[in-house]
Formats: sequence, C-alpha cells, structure tokens
Amino acid sequence: MSRPSRRERTARGAERAAAAAAESSWSGPPTQPGPRLDRFRSLLTSGDPILADGAMGTMLFAAGLSSGDPPETWNLAHPDVVRGVHRGYLDAGSRILLTNTFGANRLRLALHRLEDRVEQLNRTAAILLRAEVTAAGVEALVAGDIGPSGEIMAPLGTLEREAAIDVFAEQAGALAAGGVDLFWIETMSDLGEMAAAIAGARRASPATPVVATMTFDTRGHTMMGVSPEDAARALSALGVDAIGGNCGNGPDEILPVIERMRAVAPDLPLVAKPNIGIPVFVGARAEYRTPPETMATEAAALRARGATVIGACCGSTPAHLEAMAGALGVSEKS
Repeated sequence: MSRPSRRERTARGAERAAAAAAESSWSGPPTQPGPRLDRFRSLLTSGDPILADGAMGTMLFAAGLSSGDPPETWNLAHPDVVRGVHRGYLDAGSRILLTNTFGANRLRLALHRLEDRVEQLNRTAAILLRAEVTAAGVEALVAGDIGPSGEIMAPLGTLEREAAIDVFAEQAGALAAGGVDLFWIETMSDLGEMAAAIAGARRASPATPVVATMTFDTRGHTMMGVSPEDAARALSALGVDAIGGNCGNGPDEILPVIERMRAVAPDLPLVAKPNIGIPVFVGARAEYRTPPETMATEAAALRARGATVIGACCGSTPAHLEAMAGALGVSEKS
C-alpha cells in the first residue's frame, strides 16, 4: 500500500479537527421523544433487516428526464411518474422510501433559477410519496431526502456554517410541512456540512428522526478525507438516529465501511445504500450493468457485516430491490 501524500495527510488532519469541532459545537439535544421517533425505533428494533428504496434519478432518466435538468421539477410537472417510481419500490418490498428532493435546497435550485420554489418542491414531494404509501396499503416510512448544498464550506470554500444551517433548515421545514416521518441526509463528504445539515433539520423539526450517511469513495475515506471511524464518532456525538454510507463506487466499497462504523458505534443502527457499480458511458448516457442477482448477494453480505437498513443508490431499479428483498427475507406484503 502506498504511503498517503502530504496533501492527503493534511486533509485528513483537517477533517479530524472538523470532527472534533462538530462534536464540541453541537449543543442541541438528540431527537425529541414523540410518535415519529417511536415509529422509527420500532421499525429498526424489530430484529429484521429493513429494505430502503433505490435510485430515483436513474428511473426518471429512463422516463425522459434530460441530463442537467433538476429531477425535483418532476414533482410538479410529472407527479404520476414520480409516484410510479415510488410504487415500484414499494412493490419490491422497500419500507423506507426517500422523497424526490436530493437537490431541492435553495443553493442547488438557484443554478436553475428555482430558488424561490424550495417550499413547493419539497412539500409536494413529501405529499406525493405519502399518497403512494397510503395507496399501497403497507407500513412504510416517508424519508425527506436532503443532499449536499452544492457549495464548499468555509474556510476551504465560501459557505459559512450559519448560512448553511439556514439553507438546510429551509428545506427540512418544507419537508416537515409535507409530513415526512424522518429526515435522510445523504452523500455528504464534509463533516462540517453534515453538522450544519443536522443542525438545520433540528431547527426545523426537533422531533423528527435523522438518518445521516456519507460517501466513502476515496481509498476508504470521503472525498474530504473523513474515515468511517471519524464519521461514526462525530455523527454519534451529533445525536442522529442512524448512520452509514451511500453512493460511491459500488457495494464492495461499503462493506468495510459498515464493519468499521460498527466497531466504534455498535449501538447505532447502520445504513448501507450503495450504487450498484461503476457506470459504462455509451455516448452521453450512463449504463449500469450490474444484474439484480449480484445486488442480492451484496445485500446479504451487508446484512452480515451489521447493516440494518439496506437499499441501493445510483443505477438501481425496482428489479434490483426485489432481488435484494428476497436475499434479505423481506416480505413484499408486510
């Protein structure tokens, strides 16, 4: 194994310092007791694996979404298509599903001159998913999906902590108004940004549980140098209700992440929601060629490593999730 460069060592040191700062600066309580927390804990402490959902963007691209266009606008323009994607995952056995709001914060929407639509896009997404869960007649949780801001936190970038908290609180407030059961903060690489997102979620709805996952796609660390151990320690101190990894280069990458997180945070439920692999580009179109059977095998392996909530990210379809449900022994009718 090659020795890390000075730049890599410096980045990792900076992120360890950020983790310590996040722990020491967190002054708010964990999720306040209430029906949402009770329901979330009841699901996770059942002793059974919980199937999350799969990719939204992959399915919308297949339905005609153009590259570069924000998927969140389909909540308004094509609500039937968005609901159809949710129904596909519900029928496959998913029992925690994410709203179509990954990039629906004001900073990312501003790239499309949609920054004034934060409330409408997020609230509508939550309502659409709730309606589909109700129509399916199953017990499933609606998770308000919150992705990165799209900017770099100070001092490396220009986004200050308080401004970031405001951005995330605005999105979380709209999701809460739409009736989500929990917040799902995902695909983060910077612990400072993750801490700001959690603080924003707490400000918007302190009684709504928070799941927090990061992407460990750079030699076992996030792009900003965060290790699974540092992430687990910081996220535990920040009072979230479940932690884990998502996206990245495929399920093999998340297997050691789950194992390493479990070693330092054995009492927190662990989440694994990997991409199904690395895409092959055919012209301008990305094709994922991992078959459902492979993801079934990987789901069983993730469960064996300690993951409680298991789903899939980019490239996945309801067929992948159905195969994973079979491998995990998850009933599609529960």
